Amino acid sequence: MFENIVGSNMKKLKENSYPGRGIILGLSPDLQHLIQIYWIMGRSDNSRNRLFVKENGFIKTKAYDESRVTDPSLIIYYPVKHLGNQHIVSNGDQTDTIYQFLKKGKSFESALNSREFEPDAPNYTPRISGMIDLDDQENVYKLSILKTVNNNPKYPVREYFNYAKAIPGYGHCLHTYMGDGKPLPSFSGEPYLVKLFNSAEENIDYYWKILNSDNKIALLVKLIHVGTGEHQISIINKYHD
Repeated sequence: MFENIVGSNMKKLKENSYPGRGIILGLSPDLQHLIQIYWIMGRSDNSRNRLFVKENGFIKTKAYDESRVTDPSLIIYYPVKHLGNQHIVSNGDQTDTIYQFLKKGKSFESALNSREFEPDAPNYTPRISGMIDLDDQENVYKLSILKTVNNNPKYPVREYFNYAKAIPGYGHCLHTYMGDGKPLPSFSGEPYLVKLFNSAEENIDYYWKILNSDNKIALLVKLIHVGTGEHQISIINKYHD
């Protein structure tokens, strides 16, 4: 039913030399796990000098070589956190904003309504975020992008995508850029359908091979058991401690 469009989408992602940072949320083919995938890419030395590490039960980006860091503000953050059955993933420090709002009983949307795109002129990189909440009776997962209108910081945009049902074996993908360029063109349109597998290893292997070999830096896969809420995270880093 979805194979043709998904095949086309995977081809476009593979041919995209610089999709930037990306999020995928979806459901395993065997219906056992909701899945979060997050990857980071980089063109500058500052962006490439990173890896994923486990810290305090969460995942954090870390400099591979501390001596080469020129600006940590937009490259060091927690991409993944959870609060009970609420599982957050994002491409920046808005992870912490969402986490703090949820702790106060507020919503994913209200947290992101307090934020905008990244202040990295002239790109004004979009902030992309997602959440899986096992206790949400209306949505199996949510995605969001905060960006500008045509790279103009005077006109911020906040878009939200709520998915009432997951499709077994598929997920929805959202990334920061449509491709390389000067300035980098922000992602446009709806998150698109992509392929998912049952195990973390299969998902890591598949997406690590698809992403541009020169620009990919690190990738994580989080499996959240639909019945028990138990979760596990697997990571792959281009550079290692």
